[in-house]
Amino acid sequence: MSTSASQPATSRPSVIQLSIKEKAALYAAYIPLFTEGGIFIPSSRDYRIGDDVYVLLSLPDDPQRYPVAGKVAWVTPAKAQGGRTQGVGIRFPADEKSRQLKLKIEEILGSALASDKPTQTI
Repeated sequence: MSTSASQPATSRPSVIQLSIKEKAALYAAYIPLFTEGGIFIPSSRDYRIGDDVYVLLSLPDDPQRYPVAGKVAWVTPAKAQGGRTQGVGIRFPADEKSRQLKLKIEEILGSALASDKPTQTI
């Protein structure tokens, strides 16, 4: 049995610290399409759909860091068409903490959620 170098035998979730400092950046990264909410994370690392990812998320004007045990829901590859940023879309888990985080993000974004400005997401 051989193990590929890119996928270690013990697959621990990678930990990503994402600090979003501005409302515009949060708007560009937030994924309201997912029922539980989600976030786009720029990354050049190779991820696969379904990979577990542990995100420590900081929001604008909020000193608290929000831990999210999410899953990769889509991957934007390097050199994606339309000049999209390489990275991954992380789906928040269906739990109470994620529900609260989604509400917090949507509260920060407010009316910007209805905007038709392009984002880094789907």
